[in-house]
Amino acid sequence: MHRTLDEVRREGLEALKDRLGQADMVRFLQQFETGQGDYAVERHEWVDRTSMADIRKADRKLRKPVARKKPVRKRGSAS
Repeated sequence: MHRTLDEVRREGLEALKDRLGQADMVRFLQQFETGQGDYAVERHEWVDRTSMADIRKADRKLRKPVARKKPVRKRGSAS
């Protein structure tokens, strides 16, 4: 007797869950998510409106040193 596609899908998911666990089953299935839109077109739209000056500015901002707070000393501690 042939199984319906729904039965095959349910049994397949159950087998994946049994073998990989629920979290890894989800991670495995996410590899096959196709998403939507056209990545190449969307990337070109972004790249075409981003200048080298914009990239350099973002790079400098990312490399800017972060101000660190001085550690708070407890009263009565010897240093």
